[in-house]
Formats: sequence, C-alpha cells, structure tokens
Amino acid sequence: MAELDVVYFAWVRERIGLPRERVQTEANDVSELVAELRERGPRYAAAFADLSALRVALDQELATFSTPLSGIREVAIFPPMTGG
Repeated sequence: MAELDVVYFAWVRERIGLPRERVQTEANDVSELVAELRERGPRYAAAFADLSALRVALDQELATFSTPLSGIREVAIFPPMTGG
C-alpha cells in the first residue's frame, strides 16, 4: 500500500470540497486511484464522472490516467487549462 498526496484544482476542488488530501492506495496507476476515490462518495463520483474533462500531473509532470504510480509522491488532478 502506498501513501500519496492528492491535490485538486478548480472545479474538481469545489466538487470534492478539499484542496488536497493524503490517501492510502493499492492503485497501480492513476485510473485505479481515481476508481478508488470515486468509491468515497457522491462528491468524488461527481468530480470524476468524466475523465476526458480532466488532466493529471504526477510529481508536477503531466501524465496520463494509465501512468503507473510507482515511486510517485503527489498526484494533481485538474481540468484542462485554456489560453486567453
């Protein structure tokens, strides 16, 4: 089991109600972590309902939902950034 810091940004943070949390996980990759988080309740299920609307960074490096979590300390989940 690994322990990770999970950081939420923008509307993901608003839906979950937390800016960050420390989680214990059995997940091998980001998609498995998200599946575990969804099980925490309706706020999480709403935040992670559409993964195509989200991006992820592992230890501040952009990644995909299939990226392994081995050796990772921080997972950031956020909507895509837009220019303007």
